[in-house]
Amino acid sequence: MVRCIAIDDEPLALRQIKSYIERTEQLELVAVCRSALEAQEILKTTSVDLIFVDINMPDMNGLDFVRSIDTKNHIVFTTAYGEFALEGFKLNAIDYLLKPFSYEEFMKATQKVISLVDLVERCHAAESAIAQNEAEKGADKEVISVKADYKTQLVKVADIVYLESAGEYVRLHIEGSSTITTLFRLKNMETTLPAESFLRVHRSYIVNLKRIASYTKGRIFLDNGEYIPLGENYKERFLEHFNKL
Repeated sequence: MVRCIAIDDEPLALRQIKSYIERTEQLELVAVCRSALEAQEILKTTSVDLIFVDINMPDMNGLDFVRSIDTKNHIVFTTAYGEFALEGFKLNAIDYLLKPFSYEEFMKATQKVISLVDLVERCHAAESAIAQNEAEKGADKEVISVKADYKTQLVKVADIVYLESAGEYVRLHIEGSSTITTLFRLKNMETTLPAESFLRVHRSYIVNLKRIASYTKGRIFLDNGEYIPLGENYKERFLEHFNKL
């Protein structure tokens, strides 16, 4: 199921896109918004896959709105102004629908997103299986393999300072201030890494326990001078491990 929101300041246009979404079995309508500012507030607490957004709106236009949000969201512009198409595609929009558009045109754009979401889910399922297989090989591994920049890299586990979730990707922060970004979910990396050395301390962070220098309320300070957040839901488990250290 592809979760989506629709943004348009015109009630009739918003009603049409809402009806198209509700008519489409693979789509789940999360919210309809009369402005980009309203949508920004919703996205702070709600995860979506696809955003249908008008361009010519008061307060903040659709182009500026897309620039302001997480790029993991798929974008389909719905507008009466064809002159913005090039700029829209420069923002990696999946499609650009000119009003008035039919349900058939809507479905052509939507199907592109459905296919992409399905592909990502299948990739993650494969990665999860790989991660499980890696975990079963033993927790005393010295290196892990990650795919990044169209190649597979071997990374020394001891050199990983912490890991950070970035939507559909994970950033590995390596000794020496370098980073590696890979299409891999954080929960799968958590399974791959040795449990005695790495701990989830926030919904978006895993830390190498051997690289912790100190901690305070809400923060973990690392031996390279950086710090990462300590989530309230992870604090009790973290303190258990920290006291053992």
